[in-house]
Amino acid sequence: QAQVAESGGGLVQAGGSLRLSCAASGSIFSIVSMGWYRQVPGKQREVVADITSGGTLNYADSVKGRFTISRDAGKNTVYLQMNSLKPEDTAVYYCKVAEERWGIPYDYWGQGTQVTVSS
Repeated sequence: QAQVAESGGGLVQAGGSLRLSCAASGSIFSIVSMGWYRQVPGKQREVVADITSGGTLNYADSVKGRFTISRDAGKNTVYLQMNSLKPEDTAVYYCKVAEERWGIPYDYWGQGTQVTVSS
């Protein structure tokens, strides 16, 4: 019953900004972390940023200093503020929610939102 939904993607010029949102809903027991991944054709999905329930932040080296991940725990929502966007940031961005049920981890993925950065 758990669902993950992303929004906020779009087309932007290099140097511009976008803000992605992701909300988890349904049967959520205990969220361990929420994060953003991205994927381009021909490449594996890669982690962009992640935040744990304890507030620990992780960023890919390629986005450090440009992207900021934040969360609203009460709403089971995570955001990704993307500034100084580059054409190489173009990808489908996916939200992942990691939760724990009875000590067992479960991952839930959103459908993805397209981010396109023009030069």
